[in-house]
Amino acid sequence: MPHEFSPDLLVQGFTPPLRLDAFKLIAFDMDSTLINIECIDEVADAAGRKAEVSAITEAAMRGEITDFKDSLRRRVQLLQGVPETALSEVFEHRLRLNPGAKHLIDTCKAHGMNVLLVSGGFTFFADRVCSLLNIDFARSNVLEIMDGHLTGKLVDQAWGDICDGAEKRKMLLQTCTQLGIDPQQAIAMGDGANDLLMMGAAGLSVAYQAKPKVREQAMVAINAGGLDRLLEVVQA
Repeated sequence: MPHEFSPDLLVQGFTPPLRLDAFKLIAFDMDSTLINIECIDEVADAAGRKAEVSAITEAAMRGEITDFKDSLRRRVQLLQGVPETALSEVFEHRLRLNPGAKHLIDTCKAHGMNVLLVSGGFTFFADRVCSLLNIDFARSNVLEIMDGHLTGKLVDQAWGDICDGAEKRKMLLQTCTQLGIDPQQAIAMGDGANDLLMMGAAGLSVAYQAKPKVREQAMVAINAGGLDRLLEVVQA
């Protein structure tokens, strides 16, 4: 039976509380988890294509489009010709950290935990979010830019082409190996279907204001309030 702290904080699969000291790593999705927007949708707004891109994003996050890589390529292709300056505009004027993000990460780091960001979004934003939050490790996708404009393509990286659900899981496990810890000592937080593989590999899975499919499968579902509500369940 799920344990209900309140109507908007649900726990299933274990008896709370847990101790933060039991964990050594916390991994976050970025878009709509650590931050308030889906960056690709806001960049698409600069091309007048937000509705089209948002519809694909929503379907992918709900799990209705099972091939995340294909869905991302389709969306990125719609960004062809968008000026590079649109990325800075989105970061400066639209992107905000979600409530409780800094408090949760600061608390985790104060207890000796490492922090990982894994995103199906873009390095332009991920690098800046990592800097704001003092995040230790990250993996995300690189937009190809030529002559100051997006080409509608992604840049292949040494680890592969696109950070999808399988890559998020792989990065979580690789980071655990690098740190010499068991994946059961990791927490994974996300909101979309492409976070489920990563969440399933961690010792504690947390859905943050997530799609129904993700809420159902997570061990903790935070349906209102800030990210730091996790500290009601995993106590410092």
